[in-house]
Amino acid sequence: MKKLINSPESVVSDALRGMAAAHPGLRVEAEKGIVTRAAGAAGEPAGKVAVLSGGGSGHEPLHAGFIGRGMLAAAVAGPVFTSPVPDNIAAATCAVDAGAGVLHVVKNYTGDILNFTMAAEDCEDEGVKVEQVVVDDDVAVARTEHGPGRRGTGATLFVEKIAGALAEEGAPLAEVAAVARKVNANARSYGVALSSCTTPAKGSPNFALGEDEIELGIGIHGEPGRERRKIMTAAETAEAMLDAILDDLPEAAGAPVILLVNGLGGTPPVELYIMRAEVERVLGERGITVARSLVGNYVTSLDMAGCTLTLCRADEELLRLWDAPVDTPSLRWGC
Repeated sequence: MKKLINSPESVVSDALRGMAAAHPGLRVEAEKGIVTRAAGAAGEPAGKVAVLSGGGSGHEPLHAGFIGRGMLAAAVAGPVFTSPVPDNIAAATCAVDAGAGVLHVVKNYTGDILNFTMAAEDCEDEGVKVEQVVVDDDVAVARTEHGPGRRGTGATLFVEKIAGALAEEGAPLAEVAAVARKVNANARSYGVALSSCTTPAKGSPNFALGEDEIELGIGIHGEPGRERRKIMTAAETAEAMLDAILDDLPEAAGAPVILLVNGLGGTPPVELYIMRAEVERVLGERGITVARSLVGNYVTSLDMAGCTLTLCRADEELLRLWDAPVDTPSLRWGC
């Protein structure tokens, strides 16, 4: 393993200290993994909802890179691919409450659900109202009444942006939570890997993948996928990914969508733009219009080579909130 780190144990705290140095608009408690806007709740209008997210590290810029005007008020980072503890989530929640409550955006992983739920209960005991929205957009995992169900992946970015925009407008907590759930209900994702990722603690790839193989349906924590094939062209890969997504999003035809072509950390932009071109072709053939899109590394898996695609059916409300100004370290427009 060759990585620019000091030690596997200090990766998260060292990275957060670097984030603090790079972005003075953020307040960072590196040892607790808590990142907030520098002004905190004191700098927000009374009665404004705060949107908070978090989870295991290794997915940067998710989540702390999306703290700022029009998006998150705070994020809580756990160890690599491991949920933050309830005490730290609760401390961040109470710190950003401006009197109107806090929305927790939680990816659907067992540890995250348990720890965010415990933190919310602790905060409500202190008089802070908390709503939780669970993101579960990954169609590579079947919906089921048993087990954790679908994983939360690229749609997390859409939920954080759109809910954050509505919170910025001063909407009450129930409305902010409702629009977050609306985004999740209309979003689907699917991922492929050309290589595994290597966690600092393990020091070796999470799974073995041949030089001529591609893994379909991977998770963002380095989980192996649901199918392995011989390497395909970008066109064939886009078709396979969109087949999986659109099979689960049958009403997409004729509706505009927001698209995310997301790199997993080890794929260069030139390849992501090739995928963007192929996605445009496939969706055009199926009568689907891309109204808005992002291409780049937004929800990564350390150094994994590959990408995820996320589509979200978007009505006028969602497009308006997507277009609303946002000013964060890793997403910025309209400011």
